[in-house]
Amino acid sequence: MNKIVKSLMLVVCLLFSVLSFAQGNKPEMADLMRSNGKIYVVVAVCLTILIGLFIYVFLLDRKISRLENNKD
Repeated sequence: MNKIVKSLMLVVCLLFSVLSFAQGNKPEMADLMRSNGKIYVVVAVCLTILIGLFIYVFLLDRKISRLENNKD
C-alpha cells in the first residue's frame, strides 16, 4: 500500500512539473518594472522590511535572554 501511495505521489509531482513548464509567456509586469527602473524600488522596500524584521527579532531575543538571566 505504501508503495502505491509513493508511486501516485511521484506521478502527481511529475504532472505538476510538466504543467509549470507549459507556461511560455514571459512575465510582462517584471519586464515593465525593470525597464522603468521601478524594480529597484521594490527590491529596496523588500530589503528594508526584511532588515527591520531581523533587527526586531535580534532585539527581542536579547530582551528575552536578559529576562531569563534575571529570573535565576
